[in-house]
Amino acid sequence: AKRLENHYRDAMDLEFTIEKNRLFILQCRVGKRTAGAAVRIAVEMVQEGLIDKVEAINRVRPQDLDQLLHPQIDPKAEVKVIAKGLPASPGAAVGKVIFESAEAAVVGLSEPVILVRPETNPDDIRGMLASKGVLTARGGMTSHAAVVARGFGLPCVAGCESIVIDEAAKTFTAGDVVVHEGDFISIDGSTGNVMLGQAPLIEPTITAEFQTLLSWADEVRKLGVRANADNPKDARKAFEFGAEGIGLCRTEHMFFEKDRLPVVQDMILAKTKEDRQNALNKLLPVQQSDFEGIFEAMQGRPVTIRLIDPPLHEFLPRYEHVLARVVDLRARGVVPGTPSYELLEQQEHLLDAIEGMREANPMLGLRGCRLSIVFPEIVEMQVRAIFQAACKLAKQGKEVHPEIMIPLVGHVNELKLLREQLEGVAKQVMQEAGCQVDYKFGTMIEIPRAALTSDKVAEFAEFFSFGTNDLTQTTFGFSRDDAEGKFLQKYVDMKILPVNPFETLDRDGVGKLMRLCVEQARPVRPDIKLGICGEHGGDPSSIEFCHQIGLNYVSCSPYRVPIARLAAAQAAVADGVERDK
Repeated sequence: AKRLENHYRDAMDLEFTIEKNRLFILQCRVGKRTAGAAVRIAVEMVQEGLIDKVEAINRVRPQDLDQLLHPQIDPKAEVKVIAKGLPASPGAAVGKVIFESAEAAVVGLSEPVILVRPETNPDDIRGMLASKGVLTARGGMTSHAAVVARGFGLPCVAGCESIVIDEAAKTFTAGDVVVHEGDFISIDGSTGNVMLGQAPLIEPTITAEFQTLLSWADEVRKLGVRANADNPKDARKAFEFGAEGIGLCRTEHMFFEKDRLPVVQDMILAKTKEDRQNALNKLLPVQQSDFEGIFEAMQGRPVTIRLIDPPLHEFLPRYEHVLARVVDLRARGVVPGTPSYELLEQQEHLLDAIEGMREANPMLGLRGCRLSIVFPEIVEMQVRAIFQAACKLAKQGKEVHPEIMIPLVGHVNELKLLREQLEGVAKQVMQEAGCQVDYKFGTMIEIPRAALTSDKVAEFAEFFSFGTNDLTQTTFGFSRDDAEGKFLQKYVDMKILPVNPFETLDRDGVGKLMRLCVEQARPVRPDIKLGICGEHGGDPSSIEFCHQIGLNYVSCSPYRVPIARLAAAQAAVADGVERDK
């Protein structure tokens, strides 16, 4: 066995028999192994001198590292699978079914909870954070539930269309199985399985061999690896996993904290500019505190902060819920001058405000830089908070490198206008604080026109970050959630598309835009930093493409940083082999 292992330079699976005291080798093949075993075998064989570091790097599949970073269902356990959805965020979880996010936020403090929703929206973030895992009936691999769950390291099964949720009865049905609130279920975000009862879990362990393999990967790779993180906790986790900076900090996620959302809603519903500014003044110190925490967690590494991006209606209650309250109050015949009547007036005002903000296609409407141009006071507050935080830490002798990212730019004049306006705020804060901070202004490339005119955009941007989720939507003309929920899997099954383009970059379309963007921008600004911050930043195939077109870094959720580090190393190795041919 030792001789065969040395010959093949791998752990081997042998079949043999002994007959009349003679040994006969019947078969010899490379042994099957778990991710943990693959890492250990590769590292030990380098230490024994059988293979070199480069071969060890190529021996482990990056996507298999998920097994080492998240809890897994014990493969020996007998489980009852009742439904199957999309494996939207890896890992397994066990908990009691809860249907309302507000209740999950309370129950989750003392008991394990699985949040079950038709689909999630920004209002559900507190409930998601308190849960062990998330199950949704609708949505795809890049839906809100999937993206947020991956960012938080939560297992998630999305788009599980075989379950029927009855929110009034607080049950869901899967085939002939009815699951009530409070019942235990198990979900596997790596396979999409939903199981009845409490499946036994195997907890992850980060071994010394795992750390050794990643250190070898860091020696080889050319691409930098950053993380998407929206709060100090995620930033610290990213740092632990080896992130070299924050590639995307979504400032709007900071607004959904319980104590902040009412202030944000006051800002949105303000009838005068003065009222709006008063609400923004309340938000400024909490945003500043968040930025201080993120800057400190990254210990001098660059932090790319995206200014407010989603349409404002996402911060308000859903139109249908408010309408139901108004109809109920009107049906009761409430009397003027009573508390119920005051509540009715308040809800009618809220309903009118939401109605006024409704758009036929909100993801292509008043959001991103367009929102910043129409309501400049919002992003001025954010930039002030960023630079007040940076200056406070700089005066304490700490290194900070904020990078301000303006989203959804389609025309260079949008970027030019906002950069001039916001850089003025930054300089004013630094002058008031009596300090100078190293900073950059840049933009997300998520509109095809921005990619096509990147030579002009680069005149006013010191960095580009490809927002490949929206760039894929706008290039294909797909609505992400609708496509994944209605027809995208059929397209893949029928070979119309080779893969889901929201999981793996479409090199021929989206990729061609990215390549053109890079080729046009670098001659205009040779030192421009180019990165990617969409979900593709953690996909090994997409990382290989990013290496090929010469990006500086990829950015992904904290729990995918190790995967990205290994995938970037394998891309560098493959590129070197290709050049040697």
